[in-house]
Amino acid sequence: MTPSRDISRLIEIMAALRTPVTGCPWDLEQTFATIAPYTLEEAYEVADAIAKNDILNLREELGDLLLQVVYHARMAQEEEQFDFGDVVEGITAKLIRRHPHVFGDENGDRPELVKGIWERIKAEERAEKRAEREALGLAEPEKGFLDDVPSAFPALQEADKLQRRAAKVGFDWNDARLVLDKIREETHELDEELAREAPDKDRIADELGDTLFALANLARHLDIDPEEALRRTNRKFRKRFAAIEDHAAKSDTTLEAMTLDEMEAAWQAAKGK
Repeated sequence: MTPSRDISRLIEIMAALRTPVTGCPWDLEQTFATIAPYTLEEAYEVADAIAKNDILNLREELGDLLLQVVYHARMAQEEEQFDFGDVVEGITAKLIRRHPHVFGDENGDRPELVKGIWERIKAEERAEKRAEREALGLAEPEKGFLDDVPSAFPALQEADKLQRRAAKVGFDWNDARLVLDKIREETHELDEELAREAPDKDRIADELGDTLFALANLARHLDIDPEEALRRTNRKFRKRFAAIEDHAAKSDTTLEAMTLDEMEAAWQAAKGK
């Protein structure tokens, strides 16, 4: 089997990998649930390539992400649920339906008009899905107000989305300083748990989670993306730790041989720059 620019070859390769007896033993034992973590991982690697402006790697990572779509579609086809063509048809129909200002005659020459069109069409789509389920005799799943926030989000992003959603019905502070007070309260409770003679790890985890949740809330009130804020700090940490490595190399030593004071001195020097 040879490579090709045609998507049908990728679909054929996946089918071959999933063919009993002659296929790949590892691929054959996978399920939607076992592949899902890889799907998330590939999406993050695409974002990482974009952040690094690594276009060559982006091409490869997009291929890896596309493989995930083909993989899930193949497993669904084996269960006679849907296939890759259904996925393509569904998304093309959605794009056409949600852009009547491009493919129809609606006016959407300003972002606020486009947003209004999208909200109206998504409401219509939800109504159509309800009608479809009723026609098939399927019960409408009960949904809470926060159920539209995917639990598969990174935890910090999920916290931000949950808080934004709750704020729509008034469950929110009206002053960022009140959120700061909440952070102080949570860190105090965390300190109390750590001070116990026999600290309970589960209770410590709960208090730490409460503190992180409150910090995400503060970021929202300050109109700062908590994920991006933490990424900035992560990049800063990488850069300063690399300076410690560089110092070790120039001093003809190793990280393992350096004392904490020596590492701290190199860190502060990098921070000063």
